Amino acid sequence: MEIASKYNPRAVEEKWYSFWLEKKLFHSEPDRRKPYTVVIPPPNVTGVLHMGHMLNNTIQDVLVRRARMMGKNACWVPGTDHASISTEAKVVKMLAERGINKRDLSRDEYMKYAWEWKEKYGGIILKQLRKLGASCDWDRTAFTMDDIRYESVIQVFVDLYNKGLIYRGARMVNWDPQALTAVSDEEVIYKESHGKLFYLRYFVEGEDKYIVVATTRPETIMGDTAVCVHPEDERYQWLKGKNVIVPGVGRVVPIIMDEYVDREFGTGALKITPAHDINDYNLGMKYNLNSIDIFNDNGTLNDNGGKYAGMDRFACRKAIMKDLEESGLVEKIEDYVNKVGHSERTDAVIEPKLSTQWFMKMSDIAKKALEVVEDGTIKFHPEKFKNTYRHWLENIKDWCISRQLWWGHRIPAWYFDVNGKMEIVVALNEEEAKKIAADKYGYTGELRQDEDVLDTWFSSWLWPISLFDGIRNPDNEEIKYYYPTDDLITAPDIIFFWVARMIMAGEEYRGEVPFKNVYFTGIVRDKLGRKMSKSLGNSPDPIELIEKYGADGVRMGMLLTAPAGNDLPFDESICEQGRNFANKIWNALRLVKGWAVSDELQQSPENEVSVQWMEQRMACVLEQIEKDFEQYRLSEALMNTYKLIWDDFCSWYLEMVKPAYGTPIDRETYLSTIAIFERLMCMLHPFMPFITEEIWHLLQDTDSEAKAELIAQSSIMIQHMPVSVFFDQRMLDDCAMAQDVVTGIRNLRNSRGLSPKEALELFVVCGDGKQMNSRFDGIIKKLANVSKINYVNEKVEGTISFMIGTTECFVPMSQNVDVEAERKKLEEELKYAEGFLASVMKKLGNEKFVNGAPEKVVAVERQKKADAEQKIAALKAQIANLK
Repeated sequence: MEIASKYNPRAVEEKWYSFWLEKKLFHSEPDRRKPYTVVIPPPNVTGVLHMGHMLNNTIQDVLVRRARMMGKNACWVPGTDHASISTEAKVVKMLAERGINKRDLSRDEYMKYAWEWKEKYGGIILKQLRKLGASCDWDRTAFTMDDIRYESVIQVFVDLYNKGLIYRGARMVNWDPQALTAVSDEEVIYKESHGKLFYLRYFVEGEDKYIVVATTRPETIMGDTAVCVHPEDERYQWLKGKNVIVPGVGRVVPIIMDEYVDREFGTGALKITPAHDINDYNLGMKYNLNSIDIFNDNGTLNDNGGKYAGMDRFACRKAIMKDLEESGLVEKIEDYVNKVGHSERTDAVIEPKLSTQWFMKMSDIAKKALEVVEDGTIKFHPEKFKNTYRHWLENIKDWCISRQLWWGHRIPAWYFDVNGKMEIVVALNEEEAKKIAADKYGYTGELRQDEDVLDTWFSSWLWPISLFDGIRNPDNEEIKYYYPTDDLITAPDIIFFWVARMIMAGEEYRGEVPFKNVYFTGIVRDKLGRKMSKSLGNSPDPIELIEKYGADGVRMGMLLTAPAGNDLPFDESICEQGRNFANKIWNALRLVKGWAVSDELQQSPENEVSVQWMEQRMACVLEQIEKDFEQYRLSEALMNTYKLIWDDFCSWYLEMVKPAYGTPIDRETYLSTIAIFERLMCMLHPFMPFITEEIWHLLQDTDSEAKAELIAQSSIMIQHMPVSVFFDQRMLDDCAMAQDVVTGIRNLRNSRGLSPKEALELFVVCGDGKQMNSRFDGIIKKLANVSKINYVNEKVEGTISFMIGTTECFVPMSQNVDVEAERKKLEEELKYAEGFLASVMKKLGNEKFVNGAPEKVVAVERQKKADAEQKIAALKAQIANLK
């Protein structure tokens, strides 16, 4: 069989992904097998593949492919999120490029354009995931605004409203003046800001005295309706019952006294602007203060801003401070560092705003969501995120679920007037709303539906249920079979937005958790530790990386440095390491398939023991890999697989059994090698699916046309994952010792300038209970070019030596050996060994350590002492021998 001299990732990846799709190997239907279900964290339809997606989806694919090979009915459901704010921004931009203003369109006209944009661009990221090798069940691809998901969201809203968990009210909300919508507390990112603290003079009404009030936001003084001081602050007792005049505005406002005030901040006097600060709002409610809204929705000042009306809030800040300084109303200005809230979606500075919105009560529904994580029903990996989760749920606030947008799930509430009073009905559709209005209020006129849509997360929180139509049809076969899902792979930054809320929805609508394990990925960072982002220009294009290093190379490179919950320090060189590994395996294939095979030759003892050792080594590593997967230590599982293939198989085993140049290998060893190679490819497949599929096919015996056709239609994906079995640790230890001897001889040749072609005689001192197993003598002879191995009871004259643990090995001196250099080398080793012994003796001489440390720990130190003493004696003897 002709095998290409170089591995071509692009050709292989295109070939096998098309094959997998054609054979529907990713598709799942309920059957008698145990299901393994993963739902993709739906990327925004506005998104393109970035490094975070690469990491997250690679981990998902590893788990899904492994489950599939373990005989489970693996179902990985893909989909996208409608992303209200992001998509609306994209559509508005598209309209502007066409000379169209959103305000000139009706809602229906706008939605046609929005769907046009979604159909054109919304599937890009899912197509890119195919390049990565994602084995999603593409037949199940969902969208948070498709019919099933849309109807599910509306049904849940109506249900929660009828349960009294959803209500409408005027509250202080986080307003995004760029997206022109309210956002939830969780969508506000607080960033450190280097601003100013402005000290302003508020004159006391009727007196020639003033107090100084410190503020970071002088542009809001047009909304001031009080000044507050602490009731126990002696500095301001004289102000009790008095009023002050708002500087630059002239409005007379009362002095109020409340313990809320921090006496240490600024001057201890606080301006109260109920319409534009949540804490001020609460004080306003408490003291029945007026609330004056001075901002338009876009962050400019409205008519309440007086001469500053129409000005941007930050431009107003500069203008008003100029005017106040000219009026002598500024005491001083200081530099000030504080945390300023920014919109998670647009990065605009959030404006606290009094607004009528829809809210969901969270306190009761959150209790069960906390309980199932605390009691281990849902396990977090790593567990440290339980603390973050607990803190949020124990301090949860009602969720603002309405957004002032058109793209999204329109709130199913209808308004109408009855005797001058506005009434609201909530229903699945307008027809049902009209019936409720007629039956309950006797109203038969026209209804007006709420203009707002629901928060994007209000659809995402139903994702594990709605993907299997479990809201509309709670007893259908698929929801009963696939739910709850098994593993959720996500980033910790959406633990509140998504993870917690999905748990709440699962308990509310299925009476059970939505998943059993949550694996939190880290953040992908650059060499400088910065989060990768387009704005910093430090994020490589994942598709370009795949084209350069192959999908397998990129997958492996990312996973090798991505322990659960810890950030990934990405360096492109790790992808190169992945590519090099693929090339190493390919070259191993070419070596094995290039051997001539003889049916006449009998398997040699050396080949027999080599095969046995490799099988034992696989069993040993498999046991560790299985533990790694149980603990979600995927990076470690890959590293163990990598070392097994690169070190044990390629560097040792193939060298052990490789026939001499121009000679064949016996068929039994050859077939065993092929079988071992196949199993290794199965172990590696979840991590590197493309090259393993290619090699698995090339390893198959296709000596008949029927067999070749059968293999051509099959796939490594449906082979059984090897499992650990009992292994002989003694045999592994014996072979490890033989390998150390080979390495010792090779090092000796390199350091002494001995030719690899010069056959050496080896002497091994016996008698310490750690004798080498002679079964591996043939391997030592072959790999180290040793002509004869002699087991002796004492040192041999005229030799140079090396140590394998505490076992002395000797090789006769060649005329090329520099005796003086050898003596110096041994003396350096002796000095190090004596220093090591001194440190051990110091520890053993410490009574506190000997009496207080565990017995096993003390025993280890005593063994170190004995080994060091034995090594020192051997080195001294070797030096004496040279003299």
